[in-house]
Amino acid sequence: MYSPPTTPADEHRALAAQQEASAALGVTVEGQRLWGYQGRTLGQKAHYPDHGACWLRLISAPAEQAKGKLWEGTKDAAAAFPGVRKPALYGIRDGIERDGTAYRAELTAYIDSPTCAPEPVLTGELELPETWWKSLHTDLETIAATPTERVAVRRQWIDRALPQHAGVQAPSGIEWATAHGDCHFANLTTSGPTLLDFEGFGLAPVGYDPALLYAYSLLAPQTAARIRAEFPILDSPAGHTALLVVAADLLQSASRGDHPELTEPLRTLVASVMH
Repeated sequence: MYSPPTTPADEHRALAAQQEASAALGVTVEGQRLWGYQGRTLGQKAHYPDHGACWLRLISAPAEQAKGKLWEGTKDAAAAFPGVRKPALYGIRDGIERDGTAYRAELTAYIDSPTCAPEPVLTGELELPETWWKSLHTDLETIAATPTERVAVRRQWIDRALPQHAGVQAPSGIEWATAHGDCHFANLTTSGPTLLDFEGFGLAPVGYDPALLYAYSLLAPQTAARIRAEFPILDSPAGHTALLVVAADLLQSASRGDHPELTEPLRTLVASVMH
């Protein structure tokens, strides 16, 4: 999923940081390396004497930016959502810095179930049982009802991005709730589901998580229709706002070269919400 860092030097630094973290946490990594967006994260299966199979995830940022929402997301989520189905957090290793880049290692439980998709954009239809959807509902409702001071989507960004990227004015009144913030099928496992990658959770427009899941599934119309049926909030005024916010976000990303195949379906979505 995604790709290694853009330069061999960055990749070498990340692998050296992973080796240092593995030794400090007492784990041995094995198997395929999974790089995150632009090589900012690196995940790999690991073996830990006390817990057996684990997952070692390395996150990176310029040293002066190694703080705040994304940096603390996994740790904050472990405390905020004890009842949500997500990988248990076993340990964190900080203090790894190389050539101005800071690294944090997070050791979590290994989830044996594969994700529903290898990438955020769903390109094939999914057949998921009723129990899967019920579990997702329960966890997203629990997340939404959990108070937080973290912010996933800023009001100032909405006011600027909706006119610029979606061609519509931002609504004057927006309802807010806590969101996972990156809810797509590459962060949901086929069994459960287990929700992965909580680093960006925080306040967002009500309905943001199902809206994002829906938007990333527009190229798989049967699954998109199932999401729309499962989450009737998407047909409410609050849900329409969430869909417009998500569309603006993904259209902004598409303008930068990320998932341009979604551009036309997203514009169609915006038009359908506005009529």
